[in-house]
Amino acid sequence: MQSIAIITDTDSSIPFDIAARYYIVQVPITINFGEESYEAVYALNDADTFGRIDREGKLPTTAAPAPGRFISAFKNALDGGADRIICLCVSSAVSATYTSAVTASESFPGHEITVVDSESLSMGLGYMALEAAQAASQGASVSDIITLISDIRKRTHLFAALSTLKYLVMGGRVSNLAGGVAKMLNIKPILTIRDGKLDLLERVRTTKNAWERVIELSAGKAGDQQIEQMCVLHVNAPQMAREFENEIRSRMQCPKEILFVEVTPGLSVHSGAGMVGTVFVVK
Repeated sequence: MQSIAIITDTDSSIPFDIAARYYIVQVPITINFGEESYEAVYALNDADTFGRIDREGKLPTTAAPAPGRFISAFKNALDGGADRIICLCVSSAVSATYTSAVTASESFPGHEITVVDSESLSMGLGYMALEAAQAASQGASVSDIITLISDIRKRTHLFAALSTLKYLVMGGRVSNLAGGVAKMLNIKPILTIRDGKLDLLERVRTTKNAWERVIELSAGKAGDQQIEQMCVLHVNAPQMAREFENEIRSRMQCPKEILFVEVTPGLSVHSGAGMVGTVFVVK
């Protein structure tokens, strides 16, 4: 292990194979179906989650990792040869994960453990963790990596479209009446990251128009800047994600490689199945 270990949580949406390549540890968010608890990604993916939601007609709750999970991750990193740790957490505006990691860090007096509130989520956080890990492998200092993380945050953008309000209605975030009207009118909300949260940006009619608007917003935000990294996000909608990739490639100058990323249950239960969008980092 490199001297600076990079730790994050599963709300980073980083695919396991990529996380392993960069020695990034992801501490799991907890998903609770009644009295049954599961570790996001490790024990439950988006397909499993929404299969059960559709069978039972009820959304699960989510919970931040307990401090003990971070204590274990920090200890393993230090025992594995790291002498410093940077822990990047999903936005404190949506989760107590950051607070839990800070509490855990207090159990290691004398060790340099820096906990960072990413103020982001999904691959917005994921790209910060990946860049931090690459910089650490090249010998960057903790202060240089923290500066890099702040810079990447400013250059990272997310736009996505929901295919249904069904799950927002189930979670009480949209009333049954409003959900019924939106379904009748075929309304598709457009989401972005704002103030550290996945927030409603616009409402568009039909999936085709919503995808077009997501691409318009992405192209407008990118402007003349080169896109360094890009992924297609989806919630239990792999085929739709492939179709969306074709659309965005036809309309924007995209990197040769575009990652396909599941949002993961810690976040996806709050948006619902069928969400498709993109996260990208401009140069």
